[in-house]
Amino acid sequence: MQRKIKLSVDEVENFVKAACNCKFDIDISYNRYVVDAKSILGVYGLDMTKVLTVNYDGYDAEFENFLKQLAIAS
Repeated sequence: MQRKIKLSVDEVENFVKAACNCKFDIDISYNRYVVDAKSILGVYGLDMTKVLTVNYDGYDAEFENFLKQLAIAS
């Protein structure tokens, strides 16, 4: 699955916590930079002013609801 989100610096910690609660791999990227969404340092290293892409192959209802809060209009 792929979702487009916008993260603020204040939301990074909650995003990483939500990702860590999932039993599947989650990547977050901007352009060519891809990092593990479960790595707080990796996520902080991304440009928060840009739209970020979240890629994952699994389902977790709480994570889906969290992503809906961060989703951008497409």
